[in-house]
Amino acid sequence: MSNSWKRPKIKILKTKSEWIWDIIGYTFYLGSIIFLIYNWNGLPDEVPAHYNALGEVDRWGSKMELFILPIVGAFIALLMQLFEKIPESHNYSERLSKENAKEFYLISRKLVNQLKNICLIIFALILIESVSIALGIGNGFGVWFLPMVILSALIPIVLGIIKQKKIR
Repeated sequence: MSNSWKRPKIKILKTKSEWIWDIIGYTFYLGSIIFLIYNWNGLPDEVPAHYNALGEVDRWGSKMELFILPIVGAFIALLMQLFEKIPESHNYSERLSKENAKEFYLISRKLVNQLKNICLIIFALILIESVSIALGIGNGFGVWFLPMVILSALIPIVLGIIKQKKIR
């Protein structure tokens, strides 16, 4: 891309898939907070605070630590929501041009949207499981959780790269 060429700002309406991802992600996020609040008084003073790679609790902490995930989730959601609004600032290949910018922007924005909502879902699941374990009704994640988390983030990234490679 030539230094004299400035990336265009293009208004692209939010797609149906982005709305669906947002509804799912924010529903999980808000649902986990409601679940935490509903069960707050029944929680013991010590709750799961960290998990090892096998999905087993390896540190217990104060029940106040359960607010860390929703706070970090809110920060990530706000930051990634901002990045969704400025796709012209994302990193693109040299093939980006005025003619294909809209297609590049949309793919990149959808990727950011999916990753934001996957993070919200993962944080919600961790919070729900931590509360469940503390209440004696959860078993821990098991060995499947970490690979699923990695795949859930990796698959959209790989698909986004493949889609961008097809742009002419």
